[in-house]
Amino acid sequence: MSIFKMIGAVGLLLISAGIINKNRRTQDLMYIVGGVCLEIYSIYLSDLIFIILQIIFTVSAIYDLIKLKHSEK
Repeated sequence: MSIFKMIGAVGLLLISAGIINKNRRTQDLMYIVGGVCLEIYSIYLSDLIFIILQIIFTVSAIYDLIKLKHSEK
């Protein structure tokens, strides 16, 4: 199995685990790391639509995490 396929699989597992997780901060972190992993895989595939989708997904998760940190202060 290719290293890129393994990175993609890890990303998929992290995002799936993030959906199940009830802690919002942990959920966002899993989304971010999983999104980066899937971004690496989509670049490997050279799939422009998937690349753009993963950028939007990861940036959204980062934004949500920052918003969460500011609301806790």
